[in-house]
Amino acid sequence: MSLSKLVLRSMKKNMKHYYLYFFALIFSVTLYFSFVTLQNNAEVLATVEKSGTATAGFKAATYMLYFIVLFFVLYANHLFMKRRSKEIGLYQLIGMTKGLIVRLLAVESILLFVGAVVLGILAGFFSSRLFAMILLHVLEKETLVTMTFSTEALQQSIVVFAILLAIVLVQMALMIYRISLLSLFSASKQADERVKRFSPLQMVIGFLGLVLIAYGYYASTKLFDINTTGDLALNMTIILATTIGGTFLVFRFSVAFIMNSIRLKKNGHLTARDVLALTPIMHRMKSNAKSLTLITVLTGVSLGVTTLAYISYYSSEASAYGRVPGDYVLLEDRGQEFLKKLEDNNIAFDKIDYRLQSVSASFSQLLSKEQQNKDNPLDGVEGLIYTIPLSDYQQIVPEATVSDNEVIVTNYGGYMAEMFPLEKDRDVVVTPGGPEVTKEEMLHVKDVQHESIISGTVTSGPGGPIFVVSDALFEKLATYSSASEWHKQTSIKIKNKSDLAQAEKLYIQLNKENYSNDIQSFEEARKGNIETLGITIFTAAFLGLAFLVTTGSILYFKQMSEAEEERGSYTILRKIGFAEKDIMKGIYMKQAFNFGVPLIIGLLHSYFAVKSGWFLFGSELTTPLWIAMSCYIALYAIFAVLSVGYYKKVIRESL
Repeated sequence: MSLSKLVLRSMKKNMKHYYLYFFALIFSVTLYFSFVTLQNNAEVLATVEKSGTATAGFKAATYMLYFIVLFFVLYANHLFMKRRSKEIGLYQLIGMTKGLIVRLLAVESILLFVGAVVLGILAGFFSSRLFAMILLHVLEKETLVTMTFSTEALQQSIVVFAILLAIVLVQMALMIYRISLLSLFSASKQADERVKRFSPLQMVIGFLGLVLIAYGYYASTKLFDINTTGDLALNMTIILATTIGGTFLVFRFSVAFIMNSIRLKKNGHLTARDVLALTPIMHRMKSNAKSLTLITVLTGVSLGVTTLAYISYYSSEASAYGRVPGDYVLLEDRGQEFLKKLEDNNIAFDKIDYRLQSVSASFSQLLSKEQQNKDNPLDGVEGLIYTIPLSDYQQIVPEATVSDNEVIVTNYGGYMAEMFPLEKDRDVVVTPGGPEVTKEEMLHVKDVQHESIISGTVTSGPGGPIFVVSDALFEKLATYSSASEWHKQTSIKIKNKSDLAQAEKLYIQLNKENYSNDIQSFEEARKGNIETLGITIFTAAFLGLAFLVTTGSILYFKQMSEAEEERGSYTILRKIGFAEKDIMKGIYMKQAFNFGVPLIIGLLHSYFAVKSGWFLFGSELTTPLWIAMSCYIALYAIFAVLSVGYYKKVIRESL
């Protein structure tokens, strides 16, 4: 029989196995081609050209996506070869050499890759427009996206998957040449390793895994704590090592030990659910520990990165307001022509004027006693802090009061407020007019507020503290020669929100005629954040989706493989009288573990990772975190349902 006929017969016979591997290939090509096509889309490029990091971000995401695809395809190929191990062994028994078997499987792989690349490129071509529309929607751009076929993306995809095909062929050849004939017949059952008893050492190691994870979580909460400062890179490495190592030990020893303990407590009285859930999980855990650890860590990392990116995007409005606290902000009485244009166009607005006067002070005086130490980077550092009179502050907080040398600290927010929280009822010594003046004033902090009222341009960054002092004290401070760059801010709030669009057009027109920093627009700052962070959240979400589908598919593929291996057990159970619903109870429990435990641990990993430094990325944690986690839970649930459906199909066919 010729090699071509043998290939066709083999592919026809293995069709039920091929569709799994074929899907993995098509999915990988679709993801990669659609993303590369997106980078070459003229409308997308024209939209994101303002962002200097857009091209670099797309390239970095492409490399990361290729890593995901490589991992996914290699694992799927390994699983596919494992399921065909008996067939390969039979080929050797009838006299076929390993070289001939390699050529046979190589031809099959080439045909599969060619078919997958063709179908994947077609699917990627149509899906790329959808992804482009999503990206432009995230960027809040109203641009018509046309479907254009990118020859650059085609060439790049062909080269990339040709390299991947070569890697797959090498992997396949190594598996065939290195494995003995006897091991080929038992390869599909190598995971089913019996666990007879657990030694005290294994129990200790399993407990150690839980301790390592707990320590990693605890250390992450102290990562940016100023009282536990140290080498940040070293601390992050320790947290990563203890968390990953602890996860592996938990899957390798803790889970099997817990399952075995539950089984022993039943004194041999095992139900069908126990046989189908507890026992397989326990016996397979040794070989599954590495893959479950990898899946858990990938889930945690991808969810963490996606959540941090979404926090930045979700907080873009709050971040813009921290820099421009109002619809528009005018500095130093400049930009009056803008106000005149608003009046000429009958756009009603409210105006709040703030007088500004700077003092020199050591910021560390406002910190708690625990934070006032030599390791604190703010210890002893002198800087300018602006003050505003109480009467100006009462325009937005009428009930505010201060007397004598009391002050209210306001405008303090962002990551500084999280890392260096200020305390009220503290005394602070300030120097009016700058550090060269020897005159000092003792002020008492009455309260600390976080609402933004002064432009980030004045405070040298959003969230800088502002002192609200009595009018008498403000006038006294003003008598000193000041090093202040700013003396007045005017905040503009448009009364009717329907007039905002027209007001923004007037602002843009004025800036084109005479560009300056005299007028600041909240909408311009917000859109600037959206344009910068929109690309970040899109690429992070795209890669997160790829990671999620990859890990979910791997779990699903593993369950399909295990279902085929356990088909004989289901036949026996059906013959001795167990109904389908009785068997499915054990399957439900097994799938709840196989999908639920990696997901739960992955969610915990990502939660503590995000919680440790989320404030460096934005101002809102809860909502972005819950939205991202909900998406992951929903997609994992879909894979779990598909897995249960496949088991149900196998059980029905077993009798």
